[in-house]
Formats: sequence, C-alpha cells, structure tokens
Amino acid sequence: MRDRSKSFLDAMRNSVLLLDGAMGTEIQKHMPEPEDFPDGKDGFNDGLVLTRPDWIRQIHRSYLDAGADCVETNSFGSNQIKLDEYGFGDQTLSMNQKIAELASEVCLEYERRDGKMRYVIGSMGPSGFLPSSNDPDLGLRPLDDICDAFEQQARGLVAGGADALLVETSQDILEVKLAIEACHRAMDGTGIRVPIIANATFDQHGKMLLGTDVQAAYTTVSDMHIDLFGMNCSTGPSEMSAGIQWLDEQSEHDILVVPNAGMPENEGGSAVYKMTPEEMGRIMGGFLERHRRVRIVGGCCGTTPEHIAVLRKVIDTTHTAA
Repeated sequence: MRDRSKSFLDAMRNSVLLLDGAMGTEIQKHMPEPEDFPDGKDGFNDGLVLTRPDWIRQIHRSYLDAGADCVETNSFGSNQIKLDEYGFGDQTLSMNQKIAELASEVCLEYERRDGKMRYVIGSMGPSGFLPSSNDPDLGLRPLDDICDAFEQQARGLVAGGADALLVETSQDILEVKLAIEACHRAMDGTGIRVPIIANATFDQHGKMLLGTDVQAAYTTVSDMHIDLFGMNCSTGPSEMSAGIQWLDEQSEHDILVVPNAGMPENEGGSAVYKMTPEEMGRIMGGFLERHRRVRIVGGCCGTTPEHIAVLRKVIDTTHTAA
C-alpha cells in the first residue's frame, strides 16, 4: 500500500500540481477492438480495468514520465447509472476500487524509484442526466438515485486509494451538488476522508449547458465543504480566462484548470483538437503568473503526454521564478 500520510493539500499549497492529460484518446491509440472490452461491449473504456489493465497502466506511466504529479483514475463513467448501461452496475464499488488500486500501484512504482509522492485523483464524471431540467428523458431521474450512484463510486475510489475525489465535466450544477453530497456520505461511511474538487464545464460564453454562469456555479457549491473549485473540458484555455480571473478574486477556494487542447473542430464528423503543447503552455503559464489561486493544472480532451511535458516545464519555470 502507498503511504497516504503525506497530504495532497499540503503538496498543492507548497507548489502548483500537474494533473495528467486525456485518457480516451490515449486508449484509442491502442486501436481497441470489441473483443478488448468486457463482454465485447465496444467503447466501455472504464471496463478495460478488467480486460486490458496493461493499457491503463501504460497510459498512467506515460503521463508520469511526462512529469505529472497526479493521475486521474480511469473511472470517468463508473458511477452506477453509467455502469448499468453496460450491465456492470452491481459491480460499481468493486470496479472503482480496482481502478483506483491500479492507479495507486503505478504511482507507488514511481514513488519507490525517486521518493517523490504522486497523487491519485478519483475521476467522477456526469451521470448522463440533467436533474435541473424538465426534459422528459434526462430530467426526471430521482435525485436520490443520482446521489446513490455517485456514493457507490466514491466509496470504491476511496477504498482503492484515491487521494482526492474530482467531480468533473459537469453540465448541471444540481448534479454537482448531488455528487458532492455523495462524496461526503461515502467518506462518512468508510471513515476515510480525502479532499473534494468540484469541477464544472462552461462553454465559450461562460455558461453551463443549462445556463448557469461561473459565479452562480461557484456560489452554489462553495459552502459544501469542498477543497477546490475548477473548470475543465468544453473549451481551450483562452475561453476560460474570464472565469479564472473571477475565481481568483474569491477568497474561499483554490482553483483547478484543465482545458481541452483548444476548441474542438469538426472534421469528418469527429472532434479534432489542434492546440499545440507550446501554445497551451504559453497560455497556461500566463494563468500561473497572474492568478496565484490556480494550484492544479492539467489537460482534458485532445491533450497528450507531450502537452503535459510542456506544462511541467512551465510550472517549474514559473515556480522557480516566483
């Protein structure tokens, strides 16, 4: 087992921490076939912990080799509601525990090698429902169902060694609240406490899918005993600038910034991300110079180990200069 006595929050306060980059696109580089997934369920990326854990280990290693301080668990779609879609909902707790244990084992390899702590961030993506909406399909899932689905996931991630829980890529602020509550319930049930990072996703106009802006989103969850508030996905770093500036002016919480490699471009029906590592590093470096509350940075869709390697250099340069 990894030594979890060294605090993730202490490390973050001492230096900006570097998160990893995209998982899904790195999985695609292995050119998976349906038979690579559990029960042949093509696209069941989180299920690769059962059938191709070697791929996930290799991806975690590629980001640690690039200089990441933290790796996200391959559990973005492993709340019980999403796992039910693949017929694995009854394994929510055990699967999330295995996913977190795999990431923990890889981090331990590196810690033993150089004595530097790495941190496992438990990824908790959206349920696929929008509880704030009146949509007849997406808005009518009982709130208790959504909270219970996240609680089972959080229990597994904490039991597997996650150093923090990250509620991410959320489009509905009510769902963010439910996920945060689920994290607290899971920690109360396990007796293990880890930091909670609440992330939301905003478009290029600074709005969540249902119209919530960054000020309203932050105000809604800032008193729910979270440890950081963040922005991830949907846009590149430039489009996040105004939101980050506003968040930096608040006094309660530090900030996580995890943009895509630029705005997605549609090419042949597929989203393509064209921002180079150098361009992303330049913009993110500006954030670190101007906004002292930005304490964790990383990459979302379209980012690669090359993007993370450049961010490593940016952090080291900025931190040294500071």
